[in-house]
Amino acid sequence: MAFKHKSMLLILTAGVFSCTPAWAASVSVVGLFKDKAIVSIDGGRPRTLSVGQTVQGVKLVAADSGSASFDVDGKRRTLGMGQSFAGGAQPAARQSVSLTADARGHFAAAGSLNGYPMTFLVDTGATSIAISAAEAKRIGLDYKAGEAAGVGTAAGVVPAWRVKFNTVKVGGITVSQVDGMVVETGLSVPLLGMSFLNRMEMRRDGQTMTLTQRY
Repeated sequence: MAFKHKSMLLILTAGVFSCTPAWAASVSVVGLFKDKAIVSIDGGRPRTLSVGQTVQGVKLVAADSGSASFDVDGKRRTLGMGQSFAGGAQPAARQSVSLTADARGHFAAAGSLNGYPMTFLVDTGATSIAISAAEAKRIGLDYKAGEAAGVGTAAGVVPAWRVKFNTVKVGGITVSQVDGMVVETGLSVPLLGMSFLNRMEMRRDGQTMTLTQRY
């Protein structure tokens, strides 16, 4: 039996941290508060900086709900929400894509997974991007090398595997190293879940949904 399209997967994923250089090559702002900013440094996991704190050569000088100022290797940069800079460049323009709802109110998103064309169903109830075992085999993914798990469906619990997708592309937006799930049976369409959507600003205006890349 097919999944219902809302809240189809309950998947817990653990953060993975990697070693990074002592000095940052890029900084992206993903959250702003009074005297604090949430930033992604060199494409890493978001982390919270307080005013005066320095991490990997990035010092937060000032922050409020509108913008944050940083000293990076002796240079001052002021960034708004979702903005970034790399190697002293100006804040980069963010990529966006607009999706139109079908007659049932569902949003389909054309893109690719690990370079292979794929059409996703946007599902904010899915914790991760999820594809069927048949799709995984089509794109040559060795999903059984991932961590085995069970996923609850209308037909009961079915085998599944936690994986990491190298690249996920929707329109002009490309995101790397995205948590995913391969489900053995019962999944009729690839789901664009929150492991991708959490990196976006999502805005809906009637039958149109706009996704804007945050980091």
